[in-house]
Amino acid sequence: MTKSEKEYVRELTPMSQDYAQWYVDVVRKADLADYSTIRGCMVIKPYGYALWENLRDALDRRIKATGHLNAYFPLFVPESLLKLEASHVAGFAPEVAWVTHGGEEKLEERLAIRPTSEAIIGSVYAKWVQSYRDLPILINQWANVVRWEKRTRLFLRTSEFLWQEGHTCHRTYEEAQEETLRMLEVYREFAETELAMPVVAGAKTESERFAGALETFAIEAMMSDRQALQAGTSHNLGQNFAKVFGIKFLDVDNEEKYVWQTSWGVSTRLIGGVVMVHGDDDGLQLPPRMAPYQAVVVPITMGEKTKAAVLEASRKAVDILRGAGVRTHFDDRDNLKPGFKFNEWEMRGVPLRIEVGPKDVEKDQAVVARRIDRKKQFVKTEELAQAVVAQLDAIQREMLEAAQRFLREHTHRAKTYEEFKEIIEGPKGFIEAGWDGSAETEAQIKEETKATIRCIPLQGSEPDGLVDLVSGKPAKHKVLFARAY
Repeated sequence: MTKSEKEYVRELTPMSQDYAQWYVDVVRKADLADYSTIRGCMVIKPYGYALWENLRDALDRRIKATGHLNAYFPLFVPESLLKLEASHVAGFAPEVAWVTHGGEEKLEERLAIRPTSEAIIGSVYAKWVQSYRDLPILINQWANVVRWEKRTRLFLRTSEFLWQEGHTCHRTYEEAQEETLRMLEVYREFAETELAMPVVAGAKTESERFAGALETFAIEAMMSDRQALQAGTSHNLGQNFAKVFGIKFLDVDNEEKYVWQTSWGVSTRLIGGVVMVHGDDDGLQLPPRMAPYQAVVVPITMGEKTKAAVLEASRKAVDILRGAGVRTHFDDRDNLKPGFKFNEWEMRGVPLRIEVGPKDVEKDQAVVARRIDRKKQFVKTEELAQAVVAQLDAIQREMLEAAQRFLREHTHRAKTYEEFKEIIEGPKGFIEAGWDGSAETEAQIKEETKATIRCIPLQGSEPDGLVDLVSGKPAKHKVLFARAY
């Protein structure tokens, strides 16, 4: 291997040396994304976009299975609309990008490039809803949004990003709350089943709620540096936006009422989460369900005498795997050595590598190598499809189990503030602790330790006799603290 080849494949900053740089190295060298000439924006490259498409399609199936339909709403939000809901505009004001001119002509009213779509969608729903018979409205859109971030990082926090945002209207609070929690569970199951990413589902505190929401719920994941990532949110908006935008209906009792609304979404930051939950010092490790390529076939040619036979056997392996529904890439580049290809595809996280050499042709077999532990097995060609499909299922399961184990091992309980500080500065991770429900103690802990209440877990939030870390008062909840992205 030449020096340039070694640098391309191997020279990733070790996680233990500089985790932030390791992350950027992996995203760029694995060909997921690159920087653009526009500050804070990224270019999602084909390999990264294929990962997003697999993620998007798997979630879209779940969204549609719960009765929602996809639609699309305008990118621009008139300033007058955005300003109608005071807490909403206050929450997003620092991040809003404005359009002031159309060509050379100054606009009469500034247009916001959507940071989120409650305002523009609310104004449309006001026209669509007249009667209880028009409810519920269950709509989702896949779109891009812009939030003018000051500090950005590829996928995790960019000025423009891709996401889905669901927006629904209901007759009652109970129906809206049921919808909010239903979609939170969709996200939880999706994250664990497809991304092999275990999460904790819970409610946000008042200070952490979405601007204008009545209640906010989230799924929180732990990255391999033991920091938290908010992986998805679901909001019960109550009637706040309905009253602002006049979304009213005539109910069965012939009384005019305001609808109850929800909104919920996940974004391309999930790709960053996959990188950080599963990656290692050799690069990506992609869950098979999400991987753009689930297997890569690498022919190992040893001179011209056996080359044709090896290539023919390799192509046969590709056809067999594709016929079995396995997303398979054939790496027949003849200007690179097999060792370089092995390292490159390991870095790019392909779950399985299929090697075919002259001896394999003689024995009518292939070598199947796993990315997660480098274990190899020799498989007869006629059994290749069955073996690969079984291995992909096993790898998906093992990756989830490993991530669940990591989450358990790095979730601690603190009974005193001193113990809390030792954990947050030492082993880090999630910390279960008592909270008296006051904004003052929450703010003090955040200021002094940079740790925030990630959520009040939906399961296991009983105080269990704990006291608040700061005030010493009996805890109202057992909450989950962590430093977060």
